[in-house]
Amino acid sequence: MTGTAAGVLVTDGEQRAALAVVRSLGRAGHRVYVCSTRGRSLAGASRYAAGEARTPDPLREPAAFVEALAALARRWDVAVVLPIAEPALLAVLGARERLAGCRVPFPDLERFRAISDKAHLLAVAPEVGIAIPAQQLVPSPAALAELDLDALCYPLVLKPARSVGEAGGERRKLAVRHAADAAEVRRVARELPAAAFPLLLQQRVVGPGIGIFLLRWRGETVAAFAHRRLREKPPSGGISVYRESIAAPPELLARSQALLERFDWEGVAMVEYKVDAASGRPYLMEVNGRFWGSLQLAVDAGVDFPALLVALALGERPAPVRIWRAVRSRWWWGDVDHLLARLRRSERELALPPGSPGRLRTVVEFLRLWRPGDRNEILRWTDPRPFLRETLEWIQGR
Repeated sequence: MTGTAAGVLVTDGEQRAALAVVRSLGRAGHRVYVCSTRGRSLAGASRYAAGEARTPDPLREPAAFVEALAALARRWDVAVVLPIAEPALLAVLGARERLAGCRVPFPDLERFRAISDKAHLLAVAPEVGIAIPAQQLVPSPAALAELDLDALCYPLVLKPARSVGEAGGERRKLAVRHAADAAEVRRVARELPAAAFPLLLQQRVVGPGIGIFLLRWRGETVAAFAHRRLREKPPSGGISVYRESIAAPPELLARSQALLERFDWEGVAMVEYKVDAASGRPYLMEVNGRFWGSLQLAVDAGVDFPALLVALALGERPAPVRIWRAVRSRWWWGDVDHLLARLRRSERELALPPGSPGRLRTVVEFLRLWRPGDRNEILRWTDPRPFLRETLEWIQGR
């Protein structure tokens, strides 16, 4: 992609999405800089990273994090700042004025918080014809204690309304949990921090995950993409480790665009669905108003979201992109973790949905190391250092 070259600062260099952004923008001719809490990160190892620095943790020290970004932006003459993970976005969008002179191509904090609030999002979704799972909103631990848990329909997903919760002035990342019965809900409830509330008790939808990915700017859709998850980490459902591009179902694409319009959204977003295996009906799970973990798949398929977003931020008008190639992408070490989890733990321990492949089939599918159309997400022969750094970190973490 040609156009104005600029300095771009990318946060959360340890994230795979950050690596995809750095590679995309470096190939587009931008000077790309990376920061992370470690100082030596996955994205920072890329040949396309012009510089790398360490910053405070945006989750625990948001104000210090933004001050560090501002200093780096001045030092490196940065025109665009791209926060990657949610804690960084919350910190930056809440103190945008500290980055005066830099473009941050995301909505304001109020809109980001609104679309990140799963309870609010799932209340709005039916208004545009999007199905949501049966669920119950539990506002507090006291309200959960008063529920007749034995009367609920299982299995359930216990989902905090926000992925980054806040209580007592502190922010913390929150995880989704599964429960097969009332006893498991009670056990999980004892482990939940106050920041996990309000909590959604959501009926579990069994079936493949589908993502609709959109870039909207000034009321128009500039780019669209869709993929299907093939394997996840953990195996019960989570981060995709093997996925494929698919044609976007027209009706689902239209409703996803309508949903983002309700939030007056501007920038990138992933609208995540689970398709019920029995009925074929897609149910909305959440919307991530940021770059997603499997971003490299979209870039490989021909929808270069990072380059398009930066072009828009710099005042250019790139041609809309709504056609893409059929490709698959494997995150190697994530797929190894998926395999190890399947071999080491029982189906019940993993809370696997009915119909999941057995251990033997899991091994056979893993050993299909390559098929036409497959890409390795991290390992690129023209840019091998991120894979080497990730491999060393994976080994050290064993």
